[in-house]
Amino acid sequence: MRAVDIIRKKRDGHALTHSEIETFVHGVTTRAWPDYQASALLMAIVLRGMDIEETAALTRAMVHSGSRLDLSDIPGPKVDKHSTGGVGDKTSLVVAPLAASCGVIVPMMSGRGLGHTGGTLDKLEAIPGFRVRLGVDELRAALATIGCAMIGQTSEIAPADRLLYALRDVTATVESIPLITASIMSKKIAEGIDSLVLDVKCGLGAFMKLRADAEELAQALVRTGQDNGVRTEAVLSAMDAPLGLAIGNALEVRECLQTLRGHGPCDLKELSIDLASRMVALGKRTSLGEAKTEVCDALDSGRGVEKLRRIIAQQGGDPHVVDDPERLPLASGQCLLRADRSGYVAGIHAGKAGMAAMLLGAGREHVDSAIDPAVGVIVKARLGERLRAGDALAEVHYRDTGRLDEALSLLRDAWKISDDTPPPAPLILASVTA
Repeated sequence: MRAVDIIRKKRDGHALTHSEIETFVHGVTTRAWPDYQASALLMAIVLRGMDIEETAALTRAMVHSGSRLDLSDIPGPKVDKHSTGGVGDKTSLVVAPLAASCGVIVPMMSGRGLGHTGGTLDKLEAIPGFRVRLGVDELRAALATIGCAMIGQTSEIAPADRLLYALRDVTATVESIPLITASIMSKKIAEGIDSLVLDVKCGLGAFMKLRADAEELAQALVRTGQDNGVRTEAVLSAMDAPLGLAIGNALEVRECLQTLRGHGPCDLKELSIDLASRMVALGKRTSLGEAKTEVCDALDSGRGVEKLRRIIAQQGGDPHVVDDPERLPLASGQCLLRADRSGYVAGIHAGKAGMAAMLLGAGREHVDSAIDPAVGVIVKARLGERLRAGDALAEVHYRDTGRLDEALSLLRDAWKISDDTPPPAPLILASVTA
């Protein structure tokens, strides 16, 4: 089966067979297909699309490009959570320990940030000593011992995804729901989980700007998970404004610790409880209401924060940061961005706030960009708040002044101040189930 024939078939708008898709994925994984042919088919998929069966076949082929973990000998339901990414999206550090403290086994495989969206692995590595690169044996030991591990993708899991994503990133072929679906779900299915909860972000700071696109992606993800034997559901959550108050890795870890102690921002607490409750409900097959009661008890009793302490210690990190967040990295410089007029905060553009944090060094402008774990932004004026001229909008933590002015300019543009009180905006927009 020649590569050129498969490329031509998709170029002309026809559906590919399972065999043709398997040939493509195998060719990419073994490097039998050169990059120019793989890129040509990726572009044809972006332009011509894939139907439900093709997307499911692509996902399965990518799962089979590597190993699928077998965690059946570890007692308990295995459940993961995945977010499509946003600004200040730190829920994994709250959700994973809460769900694990309720008896769910959480093998959470996460990614790094690129551009204005933060990555869970970067946040975890802000904790001194924390190791996200665990081998399969270490992963299994952590799950058996404490019921949770938070790691990066191993070399054995869906290697086709790493190769294809590297091509998509440099050939303008990222924006495709079938390709996004196969990329996310191949890694999750290969983890050996029973159930999966997805947080699909929608808005100015999300990959999917329009609600209709976010709903389409959520439906594709849920359907693909179900078709591959993983009980899957999704929530659509708003990402027009940053989630929580902190943007930046160590700053976000501090906020997660506050949230697990019951003192964090209301929106972060609300979304974290919802996602953790769905994980527990799917894993233990209870009602969402019963699961929420259990999760709230884990939060209020302190079991969640103690579980995070054990996760940190298990993976080589400094567990004392739980009680003393000052042990986390600190930026050498701080300054306040102040309002130049009175009024109400009518909007905080998450995309611009995230880009400002990236310019400070909290995110990656390029794949190989270095991360400064200490820098970032803390929101001081929230949505709907009444301001006077001169009040603080944001607290900026910086180390290098080289791009500070550029970051401050972006942040000033991010705040929209109005004479009128803005209407309340929901955080959780919808849920998608099988």
